[in-house]
Amino acid sequence: MANKKSSKKDLRRTAKRTVRNKGTKTALKTYMKKVKQTSAATGAETADVQSALVTVVKALYNAAQRGIIHKNAAARRKSRAAKAANKVLVPAK
Repeated sequence: MANKKSSKKDLRRTAKRTVRNKGTKTALKTYMKKVKQTSAATGAETADVQSALVTVVKALYNAAQRGIIHKNAAARRKSRAAKAANKVLVPAK
């Protein structure tokens, strides 16, 4: 255990941040799953897929901006979500 007052405060701050970041990361996973599920569903509505994609992109870039995930990780995940969504949004040729 830390002895200095500032070290103890750092530990408290880290614990708070960990809880907050974990919640955001869990939400990101849920949003990604929702995009994949809505795009994989038979007879998927384009509006549902579009709204799920918008939600996940917004959440990803907010998390990247706050430093929860790396900006390249956010871009990679956005790309994967868009690829899954485009199966429904863009008609196959």
